[in-house]
Amino acid sequence: MNLVISGSLFALALAVISGVAMAVQGGMNSALGKIIGLLEATFIVHLTAAILVGIMIFILNMGEGGLMRYTSVPWYLWLGGIIGVLITYGVVASIPRVGAAVATTAIIVGQVTTAMLVDHFGIFGLEKISMSWVKFLGLGLLAIGARLMLMR
Repeated sequence: MNLVISGSLFALALAVISGVAMAVQGGMNSALGKIIGLLEATFIVHLTAAILVGIMIFILNMGEGGLMRYTSVPWYLWLGGIIGVLITYGVVASIPRVGAAVATTAIIVGQVTTAMLVDHFGIFGLEKISMSWVKFLGLGLLAIGARLMLMR
């Protein structure tokens, strides 16, 4: 039996794995924040990530070789690192207060809402994917699920 995963299926599997990793990472980062502080945990998370990516690019040669094109990047794309710090800090701060499941659900509602807008308007040069009533219904059900998660 030859098991071949299509590009779309592989991307979805990768997204699921990323979601699992985000939930685990959120809990780990929050535990770290309780011990050393929120900003300190955010610093450690990004420092260790930078070290790992540096090793992958410069020692293991896993990059695509485009790092030297950094001067041609639009200024607003440099804000991703700042946004990453805000995300990490928000996760580290929210999970101890509301729990991993509720915080993650709220994060997902925010992600999906914003992703629908990014898709609809084709922001950052992405292909435009129009909103539909079915997508709005899905977002509404997701929001209802988030509200149910808040009930004790």
